[in-house]
Amino acid sequence: MPVLLQVQVRSVDIRRKRLLRMAQAVLTDIGESSSEVALTFIGDRRMRRLNRQFRGKDRTTDVLAFAMREARVPSAGVTSGLLGDVVISMPTAIRQAREGRRSLDQEIAALLIHGILHLCGYDHERSRTEARRMQRRERMVLRRLGRISGLVRQAAEG
Repeated sequence: MPVLLQVQVRSVDIRRKRLLRMAQAVLTDIGESSSEVALTFIGDRRMRRLNRQFRGKDRTTDVLAFAMREARVPSAGVTSGLLGDVVISMPTAIRQAREGRRSLDQEIAALLIHGILHLCGYDHERSRTEARRMQRRERMVLRRLGRISGLVRQAAEG
């Protein structure tokens, strides 16, 4: 299967089949249906360590993407193989969903799309033009996915 999933948090119940189907739909939509992506959900402490180690920023973040091949524009040709890793901080995603008044499913979908686009060479930090280009592509993919629900369920707080 082109999407490899690892969950290292207990705060949510991941509906694996639905999430994997959605991730595959994102890859197909951006012209990467034959590529493999590793998707990992972690906590804030581990995310902060990764962000510090790889980006020099000593704080947690919502999503990190680690490309495994040279960036290219999607749809410039058919490729396959390992596209890279997308790492999502579940506690940050939960906070952002609440703050943005979105469902956790919507937040996870947005972060997954954002991370995969980074793997394909999109970089909103490069310039305003590139940021707008990436936002347009994110919105387009989200729109094509349609209604997003049933990906995750928060564990009962005790």
